[in-house]
Amino acid sequence: MRIAHLSLTDYRNYERAEVSFDAGPTLIVGRNGQGKTNLVEAIGYLATLSSHRVSNDQPLIRAGRDAAIIRARLQSSDRELLAELQINRVGANRAQLNRGVVKPRELVRYCHSVLFAPEDIALVRGEPSGRRRFLDELLVQRIPRMAGVMSDYERVVRQRNTLLKSARASGLRDAKLSTLDIWDERLVVLGSEIIAERLNLIDRLQDPLRAAYQSVAGDDQVPRLVPALSIDGSGAGEEGDVSDAVPSETGSARRAASVTEIATHFRDMLARLRGRELDRAITLVGPHRDDIVLMLNALPAKGYASHGESWSYALALKLASAELLRHDFASGDPVLILDDVFAELDQARRRRLADAVTGYEQVLITAAVLDDVPEALAGTVVRIRAGEVVDA
Repeated sequence: MRIAHLSLTDYRNYERAEVSFDAGPTLIVGRNGQGKTNLVEAIGYLATLSSHRVSNDQPLIRAGRDAAIIRARLQSSDRELLAELQINRVGANRAQLNRGVVKPRELVRYCHSVLFAPEDIALVRGEPSGRRRFLDELLVQRIPRMAGVMSDYERVVRQRNTLLKSARASGLRDAKLSTLDIWDERLVVLGSEIIAERLNLIDRLQDPLRAAYQSVAGDDQVPRLVPALSIDGSGAGEEGDVSDAVPSETGSARRAASVTEIATHFRDMLARLRGRELDRAITLVGPHRDDIVLMLNALPAKGYASHGESWSYALALKLASAELLRHDFASGDPVLILDDVFAELDQARRRRLADAVTGYEQVLITAAVLDDVPEALAGTVVRIRAGEVVDA
């Protein structure tokens, strides 16, 4: 799959932008602050319905405007699609596919991309929420219906937390606890499906992660992903960063469990923590409290890996994601986006990264200086200046 043409209206610092892309590598060049990242961010948004830089949509809309529009012509084999997304400052976002109205989450079925940026080192060094988001965005690209499951689950967590606060304020009346039992079951049904799919995804990532890490790091260290699940007691009592300690293998073994087995453990842990949840008025068990521990050989990468190792691990996670997507879809490779990464690398790492991505159908690379990008990735050049495409 590739992006043949991208059109932006009132997106970030772009009043209007029209740019065509060829297959192979395209270099998007411009000084810092001109809008290079904004351009590729828009492509990433179509694939994940989120930005890798901000947690809500408001900054994506040009100042003084009510909406931003992303329009992309997608080509896959002999098929061509027009995907359009309107990001509204007020009200729900709207989407079209080939001029027909669809739900925004339908777009992720057709637009697949993987974006790597320097900020992704937080996957290794940052909080569990970033790693959960990484898993869920990849999961939704692979199984689009999971977007609805996750949305329903988040709504149940909010409703349940409201009920817990109400029960605590009213002295834990029986009527409130009876209603809580109903929400518990809904939490278990939705949460168990998310946990099961995440565990399957983690299992699928292990081999491509090892191959990707060795290709970019050039050594024989072995990365491994270990689930840390709140239904097993990991992080269930506090705001869940369990990745600074060597994990048990309980979560790893759970990957073979069925949704039914996961649900049983989920219910048991909810029962055990009912009193603590009522005291704190917050839901302490579920996929919103889970983590993955990024192991490097026998130690967690967080706290033990060097800067270079952490960078290689984060990049390997993204390359493994791209490898998984290219094998999952008949539509071909995802669009691979490298946002301002080559300036951070020495010559050896630049060459290894270039070798790792050369075979992808379309690679979009942003850089402030053209010379930072290896010759192996030389291709079409798009120049950006002050929110305008000045040379494409």
